[in-house]
Amino acid sequence: MDDLARLAALYGVATTYQPAEDVTLRVPEATVAAVLRQLGVNTDTPESVRADLAAAEHDAVHRLLPRVLVWWSGSRPPVELGALPPGTRTVLEAEGDGGGASEGAEPAAAWNAAGAGEPPLGVHRIRAEAPDGRTATATLIVAPDRAPAAPERTHGLLVQLYSLLSERSWGMGDLGDLAELARWAGRVHGAGFVQVNPLHASVPGTPSDPSPYRPSSRRFPDPVHLRIEDVPEYADCPDRAALAELADRGAELRRGVLEKGALIDRDAVWALKRAALELLYTVPRSPEREAAYAEFRAEQGAELDRHAAWCAAHAGEDPESRADFHRWLVWLTDAQLAGAQRAAKEAGMAVGIVHDLAVGVHPEGSDATGAPFGAPHYARAVSVGAPPDAFNARGQDWGLPPWRPDRLAATGYAPLRSLLRGVFRYAGALRIDHVMGLFRLWWIPEGTPPAEGAYVAYDGEAMLALLVLEAHRAGALVIGEDLGTVQPGVRQALARRGVLGTSVLWFERDWGGDGEPLAPERWRADCLATVTTHDLPPTAAKLAGSHVELRDRLGLLTRPAERERAEDEADTARWMDVLEDLGLDTKGEEAAVRSLYGFLLRTPARLVGVWLPDAVGDRRPQNLPGTWDQYPNWRLPVADPDGRPLTLEALAASPRANALLEAVRGAVETRTAPPGARGV
Repeated sequence: MDDLARLAALYGVATTYQPAEDVTLRVPEATVAAVLRQLGVNTDTPESVRADLAAAEHDAVHRLLPRVLVWWSGSRPPVELGALPPGTRTVLEAEGDGGGASEGAEPAAAWNAAGAGEPPLGVHRIRAEAPDGRTATATLIVAPDRAPAAPERTHGLLVQLYSLLSERSWGMGDLGDLAELARWAGRVHGAGFVQVNPLHASVPGTPSDPSPYRPSSRRFPDPVHLRIEDVPEYADCPDRAALAELADRGAELRRGVLEKGALIDRDAVWALKRAALELLYTVPRSPEREAAYAEFRAEQGAELDRHAAWCAAHAGEDPESRADFHRWLVWLTDAQLAGAQRAAKEAGMAVGIVHDLAVGVHPEGSDATGAPFGAPHYARAVSVGAPPDAFNARGQDWGLPPWRPDRLAATGYAPLRSLLRGVFRYAGALRIDHVMGLFRLWWIPEGTPPAEGAYVAYDGEAMLALLVLEAHRAGALVIGEDLGTVQPGVRQALARRGVLGTSVLWFERDWGGDGEPLAPERWRADCLATVTTHDLPPTAAKLAGSHVELRDRLGLLTRPAERERAEDEADTARWMDVLEDLGLDTKGEEAAVRSLYGFLLRTPARLVGVWLPDAVGDRRPQNLPGTWDQYPNWRLPVADPDGRPLTLEALAASPRANALLEAVRGAVETRTAPPGARGV
């Protein structure tokens, strides 16, 4: 192995990868060198490579402890503690979230001695002093053995919140609409959850990036989702006329989307809401409200201050005088998010609101730049993506800067801990987009095509332990989006710690055999099972083949349209045969959609998610991968089969929607026999 490859191995940078089980490709040497430079390694000359290699190898051999250790509750202590030299003195200190200091003359004696037990759950710091004078400090994560368990079986809705407009929303779905949807789904249809898109703070601008998966900050939510009338100061605002005018303009935006075919215009919605919030900010708060706001600011600390200052500066405002307005917006949004979760639980939902954690952030956003403060945890001259695979021959560049694994470890994963604690505040469950990113990410150097990236490893056990720890503290489930290329052993590691996977009907096949649809009894139980997702065609479009026509119209097909149509029709026909073999009705579109969801109820999957547009026959995908301005990604309202937008009230009254959800509910409630015995 040459020096560069040995150095890459020490830093977790892969020099080869496998796009398929029997294919191994080598990463270009220039890519390896560029990625290592992002990790602080000097790869300019062979001499600098040798020098950094010698330093890294010396550290690996002589360091007393790794920077981070994981102790799973109920298991043995980390092996590294037992491997310390005899006579090493160890001290365990709490790091701000529980646990006390312990000392021992022998390695791990404080934790192994009779009656001492294991340290309390939380994040601790270990100091070690060896007899030869060497010292080390490490972070110790003590985590529950597993995340909170999912219900035996429940069903729910999957929706992009912006697309769900009620008769009260101002041009896009808001948190009041989310609460109403949860009440209807829970009380009327016995649903156990509602899963939404990421509600993270976006990067302001005109036009702003509409994708919820490229946010400014994952740590804080976006106030564009606020229901203005639900802000407590609304009732006391003296300028009622100005508020009424803004509400009327919001209603015009709503009518433009619902009646005139306009796209959802996030920027226009925010302009109106911001004007209203500026008025409400001047309204004196009650002593109780003022105390609650002060408590929130104290809880969120410097991170909230930094984010608020960034928001003010990005808006061209003076951070010193305007940061408090942006802090206040975060507080209001946090409160309405918590209110949506309360509404869901009061409606009888077993889980409640399932929030979505995006895999990364916008390179110019609050998290990545922290302007004017800086954000050293991010690698700046690379972005995250995916290598070429069966679905994308050129690979993908998502334009997201990755966290540096070395700096995460050096801080005891403080940014991840803060992020998780923030999003779990108001979640009944958390979906982790591209959950494989806990273990490795595909880094693409600037100016390099996606196919010439390299995998960079993360301490998956440490990141998983923190995820399980914060889920335990919140009493929330964890769902990992594990679709696509998955590193061997990752799904098993996630399942062992109680993290549910994601299983999409069209992808569940006997890939090790004939590629036929996987029989329902062979599906895994610990998953969220769905028919489709926001990145795939709605089910009605798949059944009709209209998604192929759409891609052909936009010039996205890589093969002749006739071949694409023929293969798609054959695939759909095979699924219809499977349904009929199970005794399920496929005569007519509505019956076929119900039967596809009925198939999911024949599996042992603990969670079954109904894509809300499927309930009303919507044929338009919310996102069409591979497009930017050719298709209105993330800007479409939920619509009927003819593309006519539907309000939340119309959707709740829809015979088609109610029939599907009642069929799913009936199957959930009556399914008492082993998998495969019942269905809708």
